[in-house]
Amino acid sequence: MPAENLILTAVVGVVVAVSYAFFRMKERALRAELLLKEKGLMEQARTSAENSRVQARLDAQEELAKWRAVQDQELERVKERLDASDLRVADREALVNRQTDRQALTAEELKQQKTSLEALQVKLDLDREEIHRIGSERRSQLEQLSGLNALDARTLLLKEVEKETSADAANLSRHIMEKARTASEEQARRILSTVIQRYAGRHTFETSTATVALTGDEMKGRIIGRDGRNIRAFENVTGVTVLVDDTPNAVVLSGFDPVRREIGRQSMERLILDGRIHPTRIEEVVAVVTQEMEEFILRKGEEAIVRAGQSPMHPEVARMLGRLHFRLSFSQNILEHSIEVAQLAGLMASELGEDPVQARRAGLLHDIGKALSHEVEGPHALVGADFIKRHGEGGITVNAVAAHHDEVPHESLFGILVSAADAISASRPGSRSEGMVIYLKRLADLEQIALDFEGVERAFAIQAGREVRVVVKPEAIDDRDSMRLARDIARRIEEQMLYPGQIRITVIRETRYVEYAK
Repeated sequence: MPAENLILTAVVGVVVAVSYAFFRMKERALRAELLLKEKGLMEQARTSAENSRVQARLDAQEELAKWRAVQDQELERVKERLDASDLRVADREALVNRQTDRQALTAEELKQQKTSLEALQVKLDLDREEIHRIGSERRSQLEQLSGLNALDARTLLLKEVEKETSADAANLSRHIMEKARTASEEQARRILSTVIQRYAGRHTFETSTATVALTGDEMKGRIIGRDGRNIRAFENVTGVTVLVDDTPNAVVLSGFDPVRREIGRQSMERLILDGRIHPTRIEEVVAVVTQEMEEFILRKGEEAIVRAGQSPMHPEVARMLGRLHFRLSFSQNILEHSIEVAQLAGLMASELGEDPVQARRAGLLHDIGKALSHEVEGPHALVGADFIKRHGEGGITVNAVAAHHDEVPHESLFGILVSAADAISASRPGSRSEGMVIYLKRLADLEQIALDFEGVERAFAIQAGREVRVVVKPEAIDDRDSMRLARDIARRIEEQMLYPGQIRITVIRETRYVEYAK
């Protein structure tokens, strides 16, 4: 047993010793291999570093060569520019030298010319003194021969020159005015005749009363009512006066407001048809008719806009146009007048090559201020212009409306066209009726304006105030002054009076020589 243990121990020791020796050998082999690898890596790294250093040196040398080449080229360009600059400087120096030489020569020439001019000035001063002396001697001789001093002779000469110049100016002025008048009248006559022929409006006359037919005379009693309560209620609600006279089967409604008068007329007709006439019913019917009248006014305004060929306008503008249907100017319906002015202005604009739509728009709106004049102070042209401006109308239309009575300056041709169309519409036969008092006053004013001029002996307004014949004193007014007098009278009439159409001024100068044979 002990022997087996010893053998086993010895075997184990041998195995351990062999294993240890094997591991030591393997370790040395690995260490030697590692040393070889390390030496190889170091040698490889050394070789790579050497290659990199060599390559870097080569790259640096190449970059240096490129940089030197670039610098050499830049240096060459700088040198070329410097050479060019030197050439330009040399040229400029030569030019300056030449200019200096010329200036020196010029200065010398100027010096010589100055000397010559000074000598010439001295000679001229001597000649001037001699001329003045000779003129004084001649003037003295002329004064002695004529018996007039210098001031009287100059005055007489100036009067003769003024007289001759005035005659020439008058003849030239008459020639120019006659030529211009002939050309302008021919053109205006052509345009106006064409326009008037192309448009024909109806003649309108309206009064301040309306007559309502009755079915019988017993209806008058129902309209009056017990103790007159019905008629009083009707007048209070409508604002018109009911006249019940001896006219059979009719009552008359009187009122200066045409809208109220129309409301009263329609209300009275409905009450008569209905048969129920009492204060409460009167108020109901008048309220309904008033509402319908507002709608009718708006509809009339819109119809007028369509008739004038315009695009839709602001509702308030259309409503004001509709109110013109019930307003009159010398018995002429203003809405019909506005439509007529719009058409005439549009036709004239077409003849002149202007925009007819713009002309019709201004013509349609030119009198819209008359629907507002009782509510706003100021001339109707300015009131209407301010109203349409507040409701979106353009500057051309606003100025044309404001300027059609020359209350503001015209900024375009459309204001002048509207003024002309307004005059045509107002002055055509049958368009307006004029009261006798106004008519006679206009005739008297025309004659008085002519009589206010010096040298006028008599003046007569004829042809319903469309012509003024002026008889002058032949010893105070000559033929040339007659032409100036006619022009001055026409200008003063234009400044002081308002009238439709145009007024012709005829100056008559007559010299009579009477002798008696005995």
